[in-house]
Amino acid sequence: MVEAICFGSRQIIERFEQEGVSIHSVVGIGGVAKKSPFIMQTLADVLEMPIKISNAEQAPALGAAMYASVAAGIHNSVETAIDVMSNGFAVTYHPDPDRVKIYRQLYLKYCRLGSFVEQLTKDQGNNL
Repeated sequence: MVEAICFGSRQIIERFEQEGVSIHSVVGIGGVAKKSPFIMQTLADVLEMPIKISNAEQAPALGAAMYASVAAGIHNSVETAIDVMSNGFAVTYHPDPDRVKIYRQLYLKYCRLGSFVEQLTKDQGNNL
């Protein structure tokens, strides 16, 4: 189940990248990110990028405050607001090269299975 969730996250990131949005790292917030090193390490291995876990207890509210500070003219840019207002990161999970190799192969199988199921359900839908 954990791997399937991580593979789904990878598909989302790949879609963003296909549309020209570069993603180099992910910031984890909240419960699972703070309470499950296993899931966060698996995500880093599957995504092949670092996962930084925010120290902020209310990360969405802090992010909104950062953007508001720029809109209000308190800070000149979002980057400056982040530098001044950020709580930093508790931990960063880095991809393990050995597990990355394994997950690359499993991810290809996941994608093939997904395509098969999608085609199968599409074909069945046409017969209804």
